[in-house]
Amino acid sequence: MEPADPRNLVPPRRLAQFSAFVVGVLAVAAALSAGSLAALPGRLPDLPPAFWTMAALAVACDARPFVPPGRRQTSAVFPSTCFTFAILLGWGLGPAVAVQAVAVLVSGWRLRYALWRTAFNVGQYACALAAAYAITRLGPGGVFEGGRLSGPDVAAVGAAAAAWFLVNYGLVSAAVRLRFGERWWPNARRGLPIELLSTGSLLLLAPVLVTAARASAMLIPLVLVPLFAVYRMARLTVEQQQLAALDPLTGLPNRKALLAEVGEQVHRHAERAARGAPDARLALLLIDLDRFKHVNDALGHAVGDRLLVEVSARLTAAVDSDDMVARLGGDEFAIVKTDLADVGEARALADRVVRALAAPVPLDGLPLDVGGSIGIALFPDHGEDFATLMRHADVAMYDAKNRDDTVAVYTAESDHNSAERLGLLADLRRVLESGPPTGRGGPARIGAVGGDGAALPAVPGLPGEALTSGGDGLPGETLTSGNDGLPGGVRGRRRSPGRPTIRWWPRRRQSPEPVDDELISRIVTGADPIRRRTAAGRATEGAGVDRRATEGAGMDQRAAEGAGAAATEAVAAGAASADAGEITMYYQPQVAIATGEVVGVEALLRWWHPVRGMVDPGELIQVAEQSAVMRLLTRRVVDDVVAQLAKWSAAGIALRAALNVSVRDLHDGEIVDHIADRLTRYGVPPQRLQLEITEGALMADPRRVLATISRLHRIGVGIALDDFGTGYSSLQHLRRLPLAEVKVDRSFVLGMADDADDAAIVRSTIELAGALGLRVVAEGVEDERTWRMLHAAGCDAAQGWFYARPMPADELVGWLARYRPVRPLTAHDEPDLPRRHPR
Repeated sequence: MEPADPRNLVPPRRLAQFSAFVVGVLAVAAALSAGSLAALPGRLPDLPPAFWTMAALAVACDARPFVPPGRRQTSAVFPSTCFTFAILLGWGLGPAVAVQAVAVLVSGWRLRYALWRTAFNVGQYACALAAAYAITRLGPGGVFEGGRLSGPDVAAVGAAAAAWFLVNYGLVSAAVRLRFGERWWPNARRGLPIELLSTGSLLLLAPVLVTAARASAMLIPLVLVPLFAVYRMARLTVEQQQLAALDPLTGLPNRKALLAEVGEQVHRHAERAARGAPDARLALLLIDLDRFKHVNDALGHAVGDRLLVEVSARLTAAVDSDDMVARLGGDEFAIVKTDLADVGEARALADRVVRALAAPVPLDGLPLDVGGSIGIALFPDHGEDFATLMRHADVAMYDAKNRDDTVAVYTAESDHNSAERLGLLADLRRVLESGPPTGRGGPARIGAVGGDGAALPAVPGLPGEALTSGGDGLPGETLTSGNDGLPGGVRGRRRSPGRPTIRWWPRRRQSPEPVDDELISRIVTGADPIRRRTAAGRATEGAGVDRRATEGAGMDQRAAEGAGAAATEAVAAGAASADAGEITMYYQPQVAIATGEVVGVEALLRWWHPVRGMVDPGELIQVAEQSAVMRLLTRRVVDDVVAQLAKWSAAGIALRAALNVSVRDLHDGEIVDHIADRLTRYGVPPQRLQLEITEGALMADPRRVLATISRLHRIGVGIALDDFGTGYSSLQHLRRLPLAEVKVDRSFVLGMADDADDAAIVRSTIELAGALGLRVVAEGVEDERTWRMLHAAGCDAAQGWFYARPMPADELVGWLARYRPVRPLTAHDEPDLPRRHPR
């Protein structure tokens, strides 16, 4: 059974209002034309053959009107408009309305219109003809009543045509608005060009037709030629519009059509949401095919095109008839799903699509497996316009790919390219191009940054106690602790007063906690309106100070509050400044466990931003490493560290400094040349500098990375393998690379005092590195028990809050002057190490 034409249906909740409108239009039409129609029977015998010819052509042409094809059809083009408007100009309102009514009845029957719709069309045309007739009567006399046409008569004809068009188009647009609840202007504007071109041409052809009729009725059929031209012109225009909105390969709507569809549906769903309708959500699903490039590379683009055609057919079959499937280009498709109540319905559709793509596609006897990653963004939850929805669906789609999943719904946490981060990248470039710090001391106002990225308030004025000896004469058996970072004793099982430090190259990439403030919120809201709701619900964090770090540090509450107030004042003052802040280096000592001697430091990056306060180093590196700013950042760190080594050497302080480098730096040899140049310029021995690389960097491009590392080793720069035991751990790295040191990751060191598995991993790593002649440095040493366990396991050196917090270079000099070596217990007093239970 053929489905009913949706244009013949009226939503039940709008039936009363729409019916009243239709009745009103019919009543007005009857009132305007009743008098002329009543006088028409007496005029029929006097009407000339030209009138009857026009009337016959009007009815005959409307038996086959031009109905534009498409998903949302505009109004049909009725040729009777030309003849009835000409009849109006030549013989008045009554004959024109009568002929138009007969033509509408014929076309309504031909197009299977509902009775109410045919009646409304009769009424709308009658109102339009009445308006045009009134305009013609405003001239100096009756138009085409004999004699020559004057200028005012021509102006009256043009004004009458305009009045006809405005009344007719306005009534149709109002009817659509009342029936479907759609916005007035977007719908009226969408069909306006084709209406002006087609209907306007028919109206302006009418005066020519009347002029020809005055000469001879035989000339009237000749108008069929220009009418056919108008018909073809309208059809070609619509076809061109369709071709511009269709993908030529698959025949699906393209990005332009998707933009129009989403824009229209967003307006419609916004009105539904304003009325409190439950199904007021719109879902945009972005689909990217997996392994499609392999098909193109292996079998050629012709096979790839056939695969895309088959995929488009499967997608079309998987969705409902009201949903739009579009091809954006390449192997990307999009689906628009309307009238949703929650995200579960969008996920259900995505699951259907996944099942549709799961079966292999047979092409030339070869079954091709094709899958897809799908990202979902919902209106109004994830965006309120096409651009935002499209970007968020794209973020969700790549999130699904990165997680080796098939479907993902957008979340703000997975969006790593927000306007906030772009602004942060621009500020970072500015601060790097501005040169070294000027010594304003911005960062010192909030103290150090902990190992998890939390800014830890400094507590000035707390003295560090000197080491005292126990009864056995061994130094360090009984220790006291101060918050200045000096080695301290143990009060029970003590954690360090804060979190372990963060390197300028982060241990793990974690999703940073957002830092909200008024300026950043305004920037992000302007570019991404959906964050307006999430930002409003979060409490503002002062200057990046992590409350959890402050609470867990066991610090004096008043000192913490004072530090937080100082940080807030610093942010308020910095927000008014126009600079991008200040980058400085902090240094954390590395201490030989057996002797207590400070053997080196690790250089850690700090960026004090005038608005955000202390920027999380993990977020900083994540932003920088995707751009050329990473190279500037590495150069800046190398310059600052080598210059500081030269200053310490001149002051008689011989320390080795370690710094982290990114995978981008290891992919070319420029970093080697730059380091060699700086070492020579400052007269620093290469053995004083050490670069720390991660196992992840080695996996990115092993050949190029190994070449760079080998060059660094040849000039005397030490290489340390960082975060050993995490990521892509491989014993080949220890055998093939010119390493001097292995650093045990803090994730194992922090738990080795309580977790037998962590302790076993640490001991095994130490034994393996020692057998290969490599130094071992343990990170994240926070308490005395862990320190003693590392000594018992044979670890060479350690760093962490048990010894000292990260500090600026000038503070490090003072710390070294006050520091006294701390030695562990003798072997017979070593603590019991946790052992694994057999499984």
